[in-house]
Amino acid sequence: MLDLLIIALVDDPTPKDTEVKAGPLGFAVWIFMIIAVVIIAFSLVKQLRKAQAAKDAGVYGDEPVQHSEEPDAQGGSGTPGTTATTDER
Repeated sequence: MLDLLIIALVDDPTPKDTEVKAGPLGFAVWIFMIIAVVIIAFSLVKQLRKAQAAKDAGVYGDEPVQHSEEPDAQGGSGTPGTTATTDER
């Protein structure tokens, strides 16, 4: 049994690096992977925007964010003396 394993390893017809190429199937796989990553990235951005809108609306137990039409001169959130952070709970 060991003799067969040794013969199989010695007679391994592994092609040389110059004899192997991916071909059109390999190219198609790479294109598919690139398209999949782009679709997943767009989906992630969409879900993050929906989550942020829900957080701003107060769905997660946070205070609802009120966007004013005119930002004040200090660049704050509209209420003097308060600053809003993304980690407020």
